[in-house]
Amino acid sequence: MNADDGMTLRGPVLGLESSCDETAAAVLAPDGIILAEAVLSQEQEHAVYGGVVPEIAARAHLAALPGLAETVLHRAGLGYADLGAVAATSGPGLIGGLIVGASFGKGVAIAQGLPFVAVNHLEAHALTARLPGLLPEGAPAFPYLLLLVSGGHCQCVAVEGLGRYRRLGTTLDDAVGEAFDKAAKLMGLPWPGGPHLERLAATGNARAVPLPRPLLGRAGCDFSFSGLKTAVARALAQGTARREDVAASFQASVAAVLADRARHALGMMPVATAVVVAGGVAANGAVRTALAGAAMAAGVPMLAPPLRLCTDNAVMVAWAGIERLRAGLIDPMDHNPRPRWPLAELAGAA
Repeated sequence: MNADDGMTLRGPVLGLESSCDETAAAVLAPDGIILAEAVLSQEQEHAVYGGVVPEIAARAHLAALPGLAETVLHRAGLGYADLGAVAATSGPGLIGGLIVGASFGKGVAIAQGLPFVAVNHLEAHALTARLPGLLPEGAPAFPYLLLLVSGGHCQCVAVEGLGRYRRLGTTLDDAVGEAFDKAAKLMGLPWPGGPHLERLAATGNARAVPLPRPLLGRAGCDFSFSGLKTAVARALAQGTARREDVAASFQASVAAVLADRARHALGMMPVATAVVVAGGVAANGAVRTALAGAAMAAGVPMLAPPLRLCTDNAVMVAWAGIERLRAGLIDPMDHNPRPRWPLAELAGAA
């Protein structure tokens, strides 16, 4: 990572995302205005397997990414020669997809003589709420609490500044999105299970099935969901509870746990200006309501990007690239994608 005193972008930034099963590209103006964005889901390719198959995902990224990049550039009325920089997700994630996206991004940067930013996927989520004009409440000031809740991650993170992150708690077993998918599968719902489970839960009684709320009230803000999944399996096996009641009770347990962990995290971070929630599970209405209540009790706002920017997307990648470029943080072309890349290992602005 090379660091200067900062830099002035001479043109828009192309962002590329290929860390899991969404292929995405976006173009942002230097001031963060979204010029064009597109996401291609691989849901149909993986649904038959009940989960993401890494090699299928990598091949799909390879087939789709070049055309998708050209599409967003065309929508923005731009060509590659008009760009000022390229930013591509380089970890954490599935290594095959990361290699596809980072290699394509480096190729564009080399061909056009542009700076390249290797974006940490988690940092991109952490910074999304700072995108200018995105939230009516305005961008949160550092420091703020990030609750990252997705199929692969469940963390409470103190966002103290660009490149400065302190993990306050994480899952001891399953990520919360993974728990949703596993519970949905037990109920016979299609993959990905989260949206289907939420729709089923809307017709159920959240108090009908007594399910555990793991680590509720415990010190710290770590998470655990494997026991809750097991309890769902037992409740369904008994055959006495309706599926919709099990779904509603499961969702209520998850929402209560997330709100409790957020409250504990805020207690560990009394100077937090806001609670920012990101990741696919941030789309769940019950989860949003519970987290908003926890934030209100602490006297801070709960901020959630629009649903399309909570899940994996390239807008957040381009914006993270802009933030790092402004701080003079540029990556060499031999930067290797990393399937595991903790936020704590990121370089920050001086």
